[in-house]
Amino acid sequence: MSGKLLLSLLGCAVVATPGLFADDYRLTGPFRHDNLSIFLIHGARKNNAKYLTLQEALEQKKAIVYETGSVNQLAIENLSDRDIYIQSGDIVKGGKQDRVFPDDFILPTKSGKVSISSFCVEHGRWTRRGTEASDQFQVSNQTLPTKALKMAARDEHSQTQVWNEVARAQQQFAAGMGVAAPAPTQSPTSMQLTLESRPINDVTDGYVRALSKIVEGKPDVIGYAFAINGKVNSADMYASNDLFLRMWPKLLQASAVEAMSERRAAGALDTADASDVRIFLRNAGVGRESTRPAGARAIIVRKDSDSTVMFESQDQSSTGWLHRSYVAKQ
Repeated sequence: MSGKLLLSLLGCAVVATPGLFADDYRLTGPFRHDNLSIFLIHGARKNNAKYLTLQEALEQKKAIVYETGSVNQLAIENLSDRDIYIQSGDIVKGGKQDRVFPDDFILPTKSGKVSISSFCVEHGRWTRRGTEASDQFQVSNQTLPTKALKMAARDEHSQTQVWNEVARAQQQFAAGMGVAAPAPTQSPTSMQLTLESRPINDVTDGYVRALSKIVEGKPDVIGYAFAINGKVNSADMYASNDLFLRMWPKLLQASAVEAMSERRAAGALDTADASDVRIFLRNAGVGRESTRPAGARAIIVRKDSDSTVMFESQDQSSTGWLHRSYVAKQ
């Protein structure tokens, strides 16, 4: 079946991307709250492996993230008998500065200490904060919440740009809430502490409560796409329902934060539909392609079209892809 024919099947909402997808994917939705619309992506499982997420591994004391004294490089160790999946945008809290990991990364079982690239997501602190350990990071419950931040870390690989986008995002959050910019007293520039703040969570709680359960009872859901103010923003797909569900709370929270930051003060909300998402995903299948390693296990394939950037991570120990991330350029 041709890509054009697949795209014409509006009734069953099939997604096809020329040269990218070997199988068909089905959309359901939109599921809406305020200015956020979510579309679930249904498809077949591609990978039977069950990874620990970084958040789970840290909470269960099965991984250690070490401060190295280098802003752009940390060390990480897997103490468990399961591989750990680290996703681009995962923030780790503590150390001498909160950091974010720019690339998808696979940490094998009983890994020993492994170097991993990072960027700072707060500006100015280089000492212990409160009672936190300065030589380790014990929490990873947040992820980068805006397109600009994701691209600064993952695509531009610029520390200065990451700092600039953290500051810009904090201003956007303040505008979205209609209050002064949150300024945590312990680390005024910390993206992590901003995302933990009561004003942010009070506003985003409505999105999360309305949308968190839309994935329940749907074992073939492997990803989602979302639109804000009627414009498709980003999408994430995974090789299994298991991995998607493990990442879902973080993903939804980040989408809610970004939607909150772009709320319109008045007027009817624009809406997106499945055809907009199909076009968005289709556009990711054409464009310039490049490949690079991310650690010993992961390979990152980047496809760059005029309107969309797609990052596909592959675990070299298994067949096929593990995670596909799509970001609209505008």
